[in-house]
Amino acid sequence: MIPPPDSLLRYDPPVLVSRRTEKRCPGAGPGRPPAASASRAPQPPQAGPLRGTPGAAAAQQPQELLNAILPPREWEEEQQRWVQEVSSAPSTRLDVIHLQEQLDRRLRQRQARETGLCPVRRELYGQCFDELIRETTINCAERGLLLLRVRDEIQMTIAAYQTLYESSVAFGMRKALQAEQGKSDMEKRIAELEEEKRELERQVSEQKATCEAIEKRERERQQIDEKKHAEEVQFLKQMNQRLKAQLESIIARNK
Repeated sequence: MIPPPDSLLRYDPPVLVSRRTEKRCPGAGPGRPPAASASRAPQPPQAGPLRGTPGAAAAQQPQELLNAILPPREWEEEQQRWVQEVSSAPSTRLDVIHLQEQLDRRLRQRQARETGLCPVRRELYGQCFDELIRETTINCAERGLLLLRVRDEIQMTIAAYQTLYESSVAFGMRKALQAEQGKSDMEKRIAELEEEKRELERQVSEQKATCEAIEKRERERQQIDEKKHAEEVQFLKQMNQRLKAQLESIIARNK
């Protein structure tokens, strides 16, 4: 495990707690158990009871209260376990100015965005807020606990918004995939309908050609029938004229 990165929150120098290869820490007395060297890093109690009992919190030692509000950092390096507690030293006006300068410098160094969502800016401002809670808690434990509640409420709200955002993104992705699948199905259906349309157009063209051929044959047949009928009428007229002439000649001879 690598050491934790530098933070705007002020910490005391790290303390060696234990070694994996030794039973006790260097510098401890011969009869002193290894756990005694970790006295500077007590396990932080639950912060919930502290918030509900500000009077009891104020009665605690400042370091214990700070450890409960801002837990110590722990890490292992070269098989050695280190603990670093939050500093209990009070801050002056110059320290606050220096904190502001550090915040601005790190925002520039890490190229944090000035607007919109930015995890870097959120991290640095969170460290700055923790440092302000530390400074306030040293001067007034009740005010520090109130700031802690404000910080936790903000973090809870941000976590809720983040969960909502992630669920919204997941919902949007599902809807996008469904829309993409629906689009693929619709494109396939459109291709099938276009193919069906082309087949129907081909059948219509064939039927039109067949209909035109039938109409042409019918016109030709009608013309032939009309011509034949006209010839028959003409023939009958001629026969009528001849018969009429013969009848008139017969009548004339009988007179």
